[in-house]
Amino acid sequence: MTELLGQLCLLDGISGDESKVREFIVSQIKDYAEIKTDALGNLIVFCKGKKTPKNKILVSAHMDEVGMIVTYINPDGTLCCDCVGGVDPKVVFGKRVRVGKEKILGVIAGTAVHNVPKSDRGKTLPFDKLVIDIGCETREQVQQLVKQGDSVCFVSDFVRFGDGLIKCKAIDDRAGCAIMIQLIKDRPEYDTYFTFVVQEEIGLRGATAASYTVAPDYAFVLEATTASDIPESENEKKVCELGKGAVVSYMDRHTIYDKEMFDLAFKTAGENNIPVQTKSVIAGGNDAGAIHLSRGGVRTTAVSLPCRYLHSPSCVINGSDMQSAFDLVKLLLDRTYNK
Repeated sequence: MTELLGQLCLLDGISGDESKVREFIVSQIKDYAEIKTDALGNLIVFCKGKKTPKNKILVSAHMDEVGMIVTYINPDGTLCCDCVGGVDPKVVFGKRVRVGKEKILGVIAGTAVHNVPKSDRGKTLPFDKLVIDIGCETREQVQQLVKQGDSVCFVSDFVRFGDGLIKCKAIDDRAGCAIMIQLIKDRPEYDTYFTFVVQEEIGLRGATAASYTVAPDYAFVLEATTASDIPESENEKKVCELGKGAVVSYMDRHTIYDKEMFDLAFKTAGENNIPVQTKSVIAGGNDAGAIHLSRGGVRTTAVSLPCRYLHSPSCVINGSDMQSAFDLVKLLLDRTYNK
């Protein structure tokens, strides 16, 4: 799956502009499943198995990534921007970006440090103090290339390093998409629904619509979640750790997860020697927050990859955790179809 993950991560697709990611996914699964695209741009995928299960099962991951959007073109040819999703402005200064459909290269710029008053040095520049430099000198030049509302995506290489580590942008949540593509290609034994959804990073919007359409009994949300296993963090502040397996959550800011399914995940992992862990901090959220409330309620589980430097151009995961997540979800599906 590592090669597939690389192909997915290098595609640009911020919230509301996921078409390139969607097109690639369709190219990968069109011979394995029935595919529909809804009005928001979600892919609703049905895999016909050899058997029809008692329970309708949904597996879901989101296609969108965090990024920025052009809000104004300055007279000097620089671009004003704002974030799309939870982007910390301190991770963007000096970073390379691609702007618009023509993928115009640019750099996130701001006041040079030697021109910043001493009282403000060390402070993070907010987005309204940052601009994008695409090498133009006038507004008229820019308008030939870029317009307000154009997407801005990080430029990032897909790199393997260290002991099984992988670095790139958009691992959240192209890793979940890669796992789902592989599950589809492996042809589930039972009928299974998969949704590749849009606009998770700005409020779980695609999942809200897609889960209503599918109306599942059980759902598995595949995600990437914050790992803070760095020297400055100790004990529970690490949240979860790379190399210790998939992360199965019991609660976050949007969801209290199904306790029986939470226990089943750890039991299944233990019986099959699959590394698994949970989070030590209750924070954040994912599409489970929308899915578990859909219609009359859905019994929902989140299986995530621990990821350092989430929502930055340099997300880092361990490939072994991705394999653990894949193995665990595949076994959990088998134990849930006729539960």
